[in-house]
Amino acid sequence: MTSKRYFLLIMILGSLTALGPFSIDMYLPGFPDIARSLHTTTENVALSLSSFFIGISAGQLLYGPLLDKYGRKPPLYAGLALYIVASVGCYLSTNIEMLIIMRFIQAIGSCAAGVASITMVRDIFPVKDNAKVFALLILVLGASPMIAPTVGGYVTAAFGWELIFIILAVIAVLITLAVIFFLPESYQADPSYSLRPRPIINGFIAVIKTPQFYTYAISGGVAFSGLFAYISSSPVVFMEVFKVSSKTYGWIFALLSVGFIGSSQVNSFLVKKYKSQKIVNAALIAMVIISALFLVGSMQNILGLVGTIVMIFLVLCCVGITSPNTSALALAPFEKNAGTASSLLGAFQMCIGSVVSVGVSLFNSQSSIPMSAIMLTASSVALLVLIIGRKNIKIRVEAKSAEFAAH
Repeated sequence: MTSKRYFLLIMILGSLTALGPFSIDMYLPGFPDIARSLHTTTENVALSLSSFFIGISAGQLLYGPLLDKYGRKPPLYAGLALYIVASVGCYLSTNIEMLIIMRFIQAIGSCAAGVASITMVRDIFPVKDNAKVFALLILVLGASPMIAPTVGGYVTAAFGWELIFIILAVIAVLITLAVIFFLPESYQADPSYSLRPRPIINGFIAVIKTPQFYTYAISGGVAFSGLFAYISSSPVVFMEVFKVSSKTYGWIFALLSVGFIGSSQVNSFLVKKYKSQKIVNAALIAMVIISALFLVGSMQNILGLVGTIVMIFLVLCCVGITSPNTSALALAPFEKNAGTASSLLGAFQMCIGSVVSVGVSLFNSQSSIPMSAIMLTASSVALLVLIIGRKNIKIRVEAKSAEFAAH
Protein backbone atom coordinates (compact mmCIF):
# COMPACT_ATOMS: atom_id res chain seq x y z
CA MET A 1 0.00 0.00 0.00
CA THR A 2 1.42 3.38 -0.99
CA SER A 3 1.68 6.16 1.58
CA LYS A 4 -0.84 8.22 -0.41
CA ARG A 5 -3.33 5.34 -0.40
CA TYR A 6 -2.72 4.75 3.31
CA PHE A 7 -3.38 8.41 4.14
CA LEU A 8 -6.55 8.47 2.02
CA LEU A 9 -7.98 5.38 3.75
CA ILE A 10 -7.19 6.82 7.19
CA MET A 11 -8.97 10.08 6.33
CA ILE A 12 -12.07 8.29 5.00
CA LEU A 13 -12.29 5.90 7.96
CA GLY A 14 -11.58 8.74 10.37
CA SER A 15 -14.34 10.84 8.81
CA LEU A 16 -16.77 7.95 9.18
CA THR A 17 -15.78 7.56 12.83
CA ALA A 18 -16.17 11.28 13.52
CA LEU A 19 -19.58 11.72 11.85
CA GLY A 20 -21.56 10.82 14.98
CA PRO A 21 -19.54 12.98 17.42
CA PHE A 22 -19.53 15.86 14.93
CA SER A 23 -23.33 15.61 14.75
CA ILE A 24 -23.50 15.98 18.53
CA ASP A 25 -21.00 18.79 19.02
CA MET A 26 -21.85 21.06 16.13
CA TYR A 27 -25.41 21.94 17.12
CA LEU A 28 -24.82 22.47 20.87
CA PRO A 29 -24.15 26.24 20.51
CA GLY A 30 -27.54 26.57 18.82
CA PHE A 31 -29.59 25.35 21.81
CA PRO A 32 -30.89 28.80 22.88
CA ASP A 33 -31.72 29.76 19.27
CA ILE A 34 -33.46 26.42 18.67
CA ALA A 35 -35.51 26.93 21.82
CA ARG A 36 -36.61 30.41 20.74
CA SER A 37 -37.33 29.32 17.17
CA LEU A 38 -39.41 26.29 18.18
CA HIS A 39 -41.08 28.07 21.11
CA THR A 40 -39.77 25.73 23.77
CA THR A 41 -37.07 25.58 26.48
CA THR A 42 -33.41 24.63 26.23
CA GLU A 43 -34.18 21.68 28.54
CA ASN A 44 -36.63 20.36 25.95
CA VAL A 45 -34.09 20.96 23.20
CA ALA A 46 -31.69 18.78 25.22
CA LEU A 47 -34.14 15.91 24.70
CA SER A 48 -33.10 15.93 21.03
CA LEU A 49 -29.61 15.14 22.30
CA SER A 50 -31.01 12.34 24.44
CA SER A 51 -32.84 10.85 21.46
CA PHE A 52 -29.57 10.94 19.51
CA PHE A 53 -27.83 8.94 22.26
CA ILE A 54 -30.69 6.43 22.28
CA GLY A 55 -30.39 6.06 18.50
CA ILE A 56 -26.67 5.38 18.76
CA SER A 57 -27.34 2.77 21.45
CA ALA A 58 -29.75 0.91 19.18
CA GLY A 59 -27.50 1.25 16.15
CA GLN A 60 -24.51 -0.26 17.93
CA LEU A 61 -26.39 -3.56 18.18
CA LEU A 62 -28.10 -3.29 14.78
CA TYR A 63 -25.23 -2.89 12.35
CA GLY A 64 -22.80 -5.54 13.62
CA PRO A 65 -24.87 -8.49 12.30
CA LEU A 66 -25.82 -6.59 9.11
CA LEU A 67 -22.17 -5.92 8.27
CA ASP A 68 -21.37 -9.62 8.64
CA LYS A 69 -24.39 -10.71 6.62
CA TYR A 70 -24.33 -8.29 3.67
CA GLY A 71 -20.72 -7.10 3.53
CA ARG A 72 -19.44 -3.75 4.75
CA LYS A 73 -20.55 -1.24 2.14
CA PRO A 74 -24.28 -1.96 1.55
CA PRO A 75 -25.27 -1.38 5.22
CA LEU A 76 -22.92 1.62 5.26
CA TYR A 77 -24.65 3.13 2.20
CA ALA A 78 -28.04 2.56 3.81
CA GLY A 79 -26.94 4.23 7.03
CA LEU A 80 -25.43 7.26 5.28
CA ALA A 81 -28.56 7.69 3.14
CA LEU A 82 -30.71 7.55 6.28
CA TYR A 83 -28.45 10.12 7.94
CA ILE A 84 -28.72 12.54 4.99
CA VAL A 85 -32.53 12.30 4.88
CA ALA A 86 -32.80 12.77 8.66
CA SER A 87 -30.45 15.78 8.55
CA VAL A 88 -32.76 17.46 6.03
CA GLY A 89 -35.65 16.52 8.33
CA CYS A 90 -33.90 18.31 11.20
CA TYR A 91 -33.52 21.39 8.99
CA LEU A 92 -37.24 21.33 8.19
CA SER A 93 -38.38 20.75 11.79
CA THR A 94 -41.11 23.15 12.85
CA ASN A 95 -41.55 21.87 16.42
CA ILE A 96 -39.40 20.23 19.07
CA GLU A 97 -41.16 16.87 18.73
CA MET A 98 -40.19 16.62 15.06
CA LEU A 99 -36.60 17.58 15.85
CA ILE A 100 -36.38 14.91 18.57
CA ILE A 101 -37.62 12.22 16.16
CA MET A 102 -35.35 13.34 13.32
CA ARG A 103 -32.33 13.33 15.64
CA PHE A 104 -33.10 9.74 16.64
CA ILE A 105 -33.23 8.68 12.98
CA GLN A 106 -30.07 10.67 12.25
CA ALA A 107 -28.27 8.79 15.03
CA ILE A 108 -29.32 5.41 13.63
CA GLY A 109 -27.80 6.44 10.31
CA SER A 110 -24.58 7.83 11.78
CA CYS A 111 -24.00 4.66 13.76
CA ALA A 112 -23.49 2.72 10.52
CA ALA A 113 -20.50 4.94 9.78
CA GLY A 114 -18.91 4.43 13.19
CA VAL A 115 -19.41 0.66 13.40
CA ALA A 116 -18.39 0.06 9.77
CA SER A 117 -15.20 2.11 10.06
CA ILE A 118 -13.93 0.18 13.09
CA THR A 119 -14.83 -3.13 11.45
CA MET A 120 -13.10 -2.21 8.19
CA VAL A 121 -9.87 -1.35 9.99
CA ARG A 122 -9.65 -5.02 10.96
CA ASP A 123 -10.41 -6.06 7.38
CA ILE A 124 -8.08 -3.75 5.45
CA PHE A 125 -4.97 -3.43 7.60
CA PRO A 126 -2.67 -6.16 9.00
CA VAL A 127 -3.39 -7.08 12.61
CA LYS A 128 0.02 -5.82 13.72
CA ASP A 129 -0.84 -2.35 12.35
CA ASN A 130 -4.31 -2.09 13.89
CA ALA A 131 -3.17 -0.31 17.06
CA LYS A 132 -1.35 2.29 14.98
CA VAL A 133 -4.38 2.80 12.73
CA PHE A 134 -6.74 3.17 15.70
CA ALA A 135 -4.40 5.76 17.19
CA LEU A 136 -4.58 7.76 13.95
CA LEU A 137 -8.38 7.48 13.91
CA ILE A 138 -8.48 8.82 17.47
CA LEU A 139 -6.52 11.86 16.32
CA VAL A 140 -9.04 12.48 13.53
CA LEU A 141 -11.89 11.86 15.99
CA GLY A 142 -10.31 14.24 18.50
CA ALA A 143 -10.66 17.11 16.06
CA SER A 144 -14.47 16.88 16.26
CA PRO A 145 -15.07 18.36 19.75
CA MET A 146 -12.48 21.05 19.04
CA ILE A 147 -13.76 22.14 15.61
CA ALA A 148 -17.48 21.31 15.54
CA PRO A 149 -18.84 23.53 18.36
CA THR A 150 -16.69 26.46 17.28
CA VAL A 151 -17.95 26.20 13.70
CA GLY A 152 -21.47 25.63 14.99
CA GLY A 153 -21.29 28.78 17.10
CA TYR A 154 -20.27 30.96 14.16
CA VAL A 155 -22.81 29.37 11.80
CA THR A 156 -25.61 29.85 14.33
CA ALA A 157 -24.69 33.48 14.93
CA ALA A 158 -24.42 34.30 11.22
CA PHE A 159 -27.06 32.16 9.52
CA GLY A 160 -29.24 30.47 12.16
CA TRP A 161 -29.23 26.98 13.65
CA GLU A 162 -31.05 25.36 10.71
CA LEU A 163 -28.02 25.68 8.43
CA ILE A 164 -26.02 23.42 10.75
CA PHE A 165 -28.05 20.42 9.62
CA ILE A 166 -27.64 21.27 5.95
CA ILE A 167 -23.87 21.39 6.53
CA LEU A 168 -24.05 17.98 8.23
CA ALA A 169 -26.02 16.59 5.27
CA VAL A 170 -23.43 17.96 2.82
CA ILE A 171 -20.61 16.44 4.87
CA ALA A 172 -22.39 13.07 4.75
CA VAL A 173 -22.81 13.36 0.96
CA LEU A 174 -19.09 14.03 0.53
CA ILE A 175 -18.22 11.09 2.78
CA THR A 176 -20.56 8.86 0.78
CA LEU A 177 -18.85 9.85 -2.48
CA ALA A 178 -15.46 9.10 -0.92
CA VAL A 179 -16.69 5.68 0.20
CA ILE A 180 -18.09 4.90 -3.26
CA PHE A 181 -14.95 5.83 -5.22
CA PHE A 182 -12.04 5.29 -2.85
CA LEU A 183 -12.96 2.80 -0.10
CA PRO A 184 -12.78 -0.86 -1.16
CA GLU A 185 -15.30 -3.50 -0.13
CA SER A 186 -13.33 -5.33 2.54
CA TYR A 187 -15.68 -8.24 3.27
CA GLN A 188 -17.90 -10.20 0.95
CA ALA A 189 -21.51 -10.92 1.84
CA ASP A 190 -22.03 -14.16 3.75
CA PRO A 191 -25.39 -15.75 2.86
CA SER A 192 -24.87 -18.39 5.55
CA TYR A 193 -24.72 -15.81 8.33
CA SER A 194 -27.85 -16.04 10.43
CA LEU A 195 -29.80 -12.96 11.44
CA ARG A 196 -32.15 -14.97 13.61
CA PRO A 197 -32.60 -13.38 17.04
CA ARG A 198 -31.69 -16.45 19.13
CA PRO A 199 -28.03 -16.90 18.04
CA ILE A 200 -27.42 -13.15 18.29
CA ILE A 201 -29.03 -12.90 21.72
CA ASN A 202 -27.12 -15.97 22.96
CA GLY A 203 -23.88 -14.32 21.92
CA PHE A 204 -24.72 -11.18 23.90
CA ILE A 205 -25.75 -13.24 26.95
CA ALA A 206 -22.45 -15.14 26.91
CA VAL A 207 -20.59 -11.83 26.99
CA ILE A 208 -22.73 -10.28 29.73
CA LYS A 209 -22.24 -13.30 32.02
CA THR A 210 -18.47 -12.82 32.04
CA PRO A 211 -17.55 -11.19 35.41
CA GLN A 212 -14.63 -9.20 34.05
CA PHE A 213 -16.83 -7.78 31.31
CA TYR A 214 -19.79 -6.72 33.41
CA THR A 215 -17.59 -5.32 36.21
CA TYR A 216 -15.54 -3.01 34.00
CA ALA A 217 -18.32 -2.35 31.47
CA ILE A 218 -20.70 -1.14 34.19
CA SER A 219 -18.05 0.74 36.14
CA GLY A 220 -16.63 2.38 33.02
CA GLY A 221 -20.03 3.08 31.50
CA VAL A 222 -21.32 4.78 34.64
CA ALA A 223 -18.14 6.88 34.97
CA PHE A 224 -18.39 7.76 31.26
CA SER A 225 -21.85 9.18 31.91
CA GLY A 226 -20.11 12.13 33.56
CA LEU A 227 -19.14 13.18 30.04
CA PHE A 228 -22.78 13.01 28.92
CA ALA A 229 -23.84 15.07 31.94
CA TYR A 230 -21.39 17.74 30.81
CA ILE A 231 -22.47 17.65 27.15
CA SER A 232 -26.18 17.85 28.03
CA SER A 233 -25.80 20.58 30.68
CA SER A 234 -23.11 22.77 29.15
CA PRO A 235 -25.37 24.83 26.81
CA VAL A 236 -27.56 25.87 29.74
CA VAL A 237 -24.68 26.38 32.19
CA PHE A 238 -22.51 28.49 29.92
CA MET A 239 -24.97 30.31 27.64
CA GLU A 240 -27.84 30.89 30.09
CA VAL A 241 -26.23 30.89 33.55
CA PHE A 242 -22.96 32.63 32.63
CA LYS A 243 -24.43 34.44 29.58
CA VAL A 244 -21.59 33.68 27.16
CA SER A 245 -22.29 33.97 23.43
CA SER A 246 -22.66 30.97 21.15
CA LYS A 247 -19.24 31.76 19.66
CA THR A 248 -17.58 31.90 23.09
CA TYR A 249 -19.34 28.69 24.10
CA GLY A 250 -17.81 26.97 21.08
CA TRP A 251 -14.33 27.98 22.18
CA ILE A 252 -14.98 26.89 25.79
CA PHE A 253 -16.23 23.52 24.56
CA ALA A 254 -13.11 23.13 22.42
CA LEU A 255 -10.89 23.99 25.39
CA LEU A 256 -12.60 21.50 27.67
CA SER A 257 -12.32 18.83 24.98
CA VAL A 258 -8.56 19.11 25.31
CA GLY A 259 -8.93 17.69 28.83
CA PHE A 260 -10.75 14.57 27.65
CA ILE A 261 -8.77 13.96 24.46
CA GLY A 262 -5.43 14.95 26.00
CA SER A 263 -5.81 12.74 29.06
CA SER A 264 -6.75 9.74 26.89
CA GLN A 265 -3.45 10.26 25.05
CA VAL A 266 -1.54 10.64 28.34
CA ASN A 267 -2.99 7.25 29.25
CA SER A 268 -0.81 5.65 26.57
CA PHE A 269 2.22 6.57 28.70
CA LEU A 270 0.62 5.52 31.99
CA VAL A 271 -0.16 1.97 30.81
CA LYS A 272 3.53 1.43 30.10
CA LYS A 273 4.32 1.84 33.82
CA TYR A 274 1.14 0.77 35.62
CA LYS A 275 -1.53 -1.90 35.17
CA SER A 276 -4.86 -0.68 33.87
CA GLN A 277 -6.74 -1.77 36.99
CA LYS A 278 -4.55 0.46 39.19
CA ILE A 279 -5.00 3.40 36.83
CA VAL A 280 -8.79 2.95 36.95
CA ASN A 281 -8.78 2.87 40.76
CA ALA A 282 -6.76 6.08 41.04
CA ALA A 283 -8.75 7.91 38.33
CA LEU A 284 -12.12 7.05 39.89
CA ILE A 285 -11.02 8.12 43.37
CA ALA A 286 -9.78 11.42 41.93
CA MET A 287 -13.06 11.86 40.02
CA VAL A 288 -15.08 11.36 43.23
CA ILE A 289 -13.03 13.99 45.09
CA ILE A 290 -13.10 16.55 42.26
CA SER A 291 -16.84 16.05 41.63
CA ALA A 292 -17.55 16.53 45.35
CA LEU A 293 -15.62 19.81 45.34
CA PHE A 294 -17.46 20.84 42.17
CA LEU A 295 -20.86 20.15 43.77
CA VAL A 296 -20.00 22.04 46.96
CA GLY A 297 -18.69 24.98 44.94
CA SER A 298 -21.83 24.98 42.78
CA MET A 299 -24.15 24.87 45.79
CA GLN A 300 -22.26 27.72 47.47
CA ASN A 301 -22.13 29.66 44.19
CA ILE A 302 -18.45 30.46 44.64
CA LEU A 303 -16.87 29.04 41.48
CA GLY A 304 -17.80 31.55 38.79
CA LEU A 305 -17.14 30.95 35.11
CA VAL A 306 -13.41 30.22 35.42
CA GLY A 307 -13.82 27.94 38.45
CA THR A 308 -16.58 25.98 36.70
CA ILE A 309 -14.41 25.50 33.62
CA VAL A 310 -11.50 24.29 35.77
CA MET A 311 -13.66 21.79 37.65
CA ILE A 312 -15.22 20.38 34.46
CA PHE A 313 -11.77 20.17 32.86
CA LEU A 314 -10.44 18.07 35.76
CA VAL A 315 -13.46 15.76 35.76
CA LEU A 316 -13.14 15.20 32.02
CA CYS A 317 -9.45 14.37 32.51
CA CYS A 318 -10.48 11.62 34.93
CA VAL A 319 -13.07 10.30 32.46
CA GLY A 320 -10.48 10.40 29.66
CA ILE A 321 -8.13 8.20 31.69
CA THR A 322 -10.79 5.85 33.07
CA SER A 323 -12.63 5.10 29.83
CA PRO A 324 -9.90 3.47 27.71
CA ASN A 325 -8.74 1.32 30.60
CA THR A 326 -12.18 0.04 31.62
CA SER A 327 -12.96 -0.62 27.94
CA ALA A 328 -9.72 -2.54 27.46
CA LEU A 329 -10.26 -4.58 30.64
CA ALA A 330 -13.88 -5.34 29.70
CA LEU A 331 -12.87 -6.60 26.24
CA ALA A 332 -9.67 -8.38 27.29
CA PRO A 333 -11.25 -11.85 27.92
CA PHE A 334 -12.66 -12.03 24.38
CA GLU A 335 -11.02 -13.09 21.15
CA LYS A 336 -13.54 -15.04 19.08
CA ASN A 337 -16.52 -12.82 19.91
CA ALA A 338 -14.68 -9.54 20.40
CA GLY A 339 -17.01 -7.81 17.93
CA THR A 340 -20.09 -8.77 19.93
CA ALA A 341 -18.44 -7.64 23.16
CA SER A 342 -17.34 -4.36 21.60
CA SER A 343 -20.78 -3.51 20.20
CA LEU A 344 -22.41 -4.41 23.52
CA LEU A 345 -19.96 -2.22 25.41
CA GLY A 346 -20.62 0.73 23.10
CA ALA A 347 -24.38 0.26 23.35
CA PHE A 348 -24.16 0.09 27.13
CA GLN A 349 -22.19 3.34 27.35
CA MET A 350 -24.62 5.16 25.06
CA CYS A 351 -27.66 3.77 26.89
CA ILE A 352 -26.41 5.13 30.21
CA GLY A 353 -25.56 8.40 28.48
CA SER A 354 -29.10 8.74 27.11
CA VAL A 355 -30.59 8.14 30.56
CA VAL A 356 -28.27 10.74 32.10
CA SER A 357 -29.01 13.33 29.43
CA VAL A 358 -32.76 12.85 29.94
CA GLY A 359 -32.23 13.20 33.68
CA VAL A 360 -30.33 16.45 33.21
CA SER A 361 -33.13 17.92 31.08
CA LEU A 362 -35.71 17.02 33.72
CA PHE A 363 -33.87 18.99 36.42
CA ASN A 364 -34.80 22.25 34.68
CA SER A 365 -32.26 24.06 36.86
CA GLN A 366 -30.44 27.23 35.84
CA SER A 367 -27.22 26.25 37.59
CA SER A 368 -24.32 23.81 37.47
CA ILE A 369 -25.69 21.84 40.44
CA PRO A 370 -27.37 19.08 38.33
CA MET A 371 -24.19 18.56 36.30
CA SER A 372 -21.92 18.35 39.34
CA ALA A 373 -24.40 16.17 41.27
CA ILE A 374 -24.62 13.66 38.43
CA MET A 375 -20.82 13.64 38.06
CA LEU A 376 -20.43 12.89 41.79
CA THR A 377 -23.12 10.20 41.69
CA ALA A 378 -21.62 8.60 38.58
CA SER A 379 -18.08 8.48 39.93
CA SER A 380 -19.22 7.15 43.32
CA VAL A 381 -21.37 4.41 41.80
CA ALA A 382 -18.59 3.49 39.34
CA LEU A 383 -16.08 3.11 42.17
CA LEU A 384 -18.54 1.05 44.23
CA VAL A 385 -19.30 -1.27 41.28
CA LEU A 386 -15.57 -1.74 40.71
CA ILE A 387 -14.90 -2.65 44.35
CA ILE A 388 -17.80 -5.13 44.53
CA GLY A 389 -17.54 -6.58 41.02
CA ARG A 390 -13.86 -7.42 40.94
CA LYS A 391 -14.41 -9.85 43.83
CA ASN A 392 -16.24 -12.09 41.32
CA ILE A 393 -13.33 -12.10 38.85
CA LYS A 394 -11.52 -15.39 39.45
CA ILE A 395 -8.86 -15.03 36.75
CA ARG A 396 -8.25 -11.52 35.48
CA VAL A 397 -7.16 -11.18 31.85
CA GLU A 398 -4.81 -8.22 31.53
CA ALA A 399 -5.79 -5.42 29.16
CA LYS A 400 -3.88 -4.98 25.93
CA SER A 401 -3.38 -1.66 24.14
CA ALA A 402 -5.61 0.18 26.59
CA GLU A 403 -4.72 3.48 24.97
CA PHE A 404 -6.64 2.44 21.84
CA ALA A 405 -9.75 0.99 23.48
CA ALA A 406 -11.73 4.17 24.08
CA HIS A 407 -15.23 4.30 22.58
